[in-house]
Amino acid sequence: MMNILSGNKRFRNISILLTALIVISFIVSLNMGSLSIKPIDVLKTLIGKGTRKDELVLFTLRLPRIIIAVLVAIGLSTSGTILQGITKNDLADPGILGIGSGASLAVVVYIYFTSGNTYAVISDITIYTMPILALTGAFIAAALIYSLAWKKGINPSRLILVGIGINSAFTAMLIIFQLKFTTQEFNRVMVWISGSIWGANWKYVIATLPWIVIFLVLTLYKARYLDVLNLGDELSTGLGVKVEKERRKLLFFAVALAGAATAVSGTISFLGLVAPHIGRRLVGPKHKVLIPTSALISIFLFLVSDIIAKNLLAPAEIPVGIVLSIIGVPYFVYLMLKQ
Repeated sequence: MMNILSGNKRFRNISILLTALIVISFIVSLNMGSLSIKPIDVLKTLIGKGTRKDELVLFTLRLPRIIIAVLVAIGLSTSGTILQGITKNDLADPGILGIGSGASLAVVVYIYFTSGNTYAVISDITIYTMPILALTGAFIAAALIYSLAWKKGINPSRLILVGIGINSAFTAMLIIFQLKFTTQEFNRVMVWISGSIWGANWKYVIATLPWIVIFLVLTLYKARYLDVLNLGDELSTGLGVKVEKERRKLLFFAVALAGAATAVSGTISFLGLVAPHIGRRLVGPKHKVLIPTSALISIFLFLVSDIIAKNLLAPAEIPVGIVLSIIGVPYFVYLMLKQ
């Protein structure tokens, strides 16, 4: 009982700290950019007492971008937590496994055939169908990985190796397909694939929000099964869990979350890898608290990386995916060495 109370208190304290850091990052992100707005003016604008120019910058440009960043962070971190749970492999991540590149390929192909270019003339219909296309691409990638990795069950190491191979194949297909674009459009697509949310607006928020919320709630509902699966297939079966059935359901949720996130951010690797690991160190392996903790960590990392991406080489902008990769690659190497 004391351990449970201690664990709950630790989770509460860490959640409060992370929330405070996120709020600070949120204010800084609203404040910084090509047009700097004082923090006090940001607060005035948020309560409806700002100038017309500040309202335009905050509500039309920066706020939807931040909300998209939050949604993408939640989607990728939760997806990574699920994948690490069902494979019992610390290296599982939607970007590394090829799920993100599969979603990106589907979106790029769709945009090319429906619009003829990328963000310049994307229609309202395209914006709302992009998550569906991304999910389709993500599920195709996941089906390939699962079928090729299956051999009398799923071996975690084989799953990772197959995923890396599928990721490389889809990345190569993306590069080949981009040759069909003009030079300008090729550059835009490359920025997007590197992980960029520069085109975010309220329509993207509306298109993405339902997918992330629905599958996050479903994942939290199924969190107890992730705890049981970590005990091993034999023991889980002995406890009455239909292992493969639950694993497929959870894999479906992970792919859906990663696909929806990729539809608006391009391929962002390592965020779904790093956040669950940090969360596990802070609150332990129990997924009921690990999932929200990982999501908070992911949001904070994403917002800080986005601030760096927007301002480091201003007025030019670095894709946020590159900044996150700089953070994630050393951690990935560290995990590889531990393995």
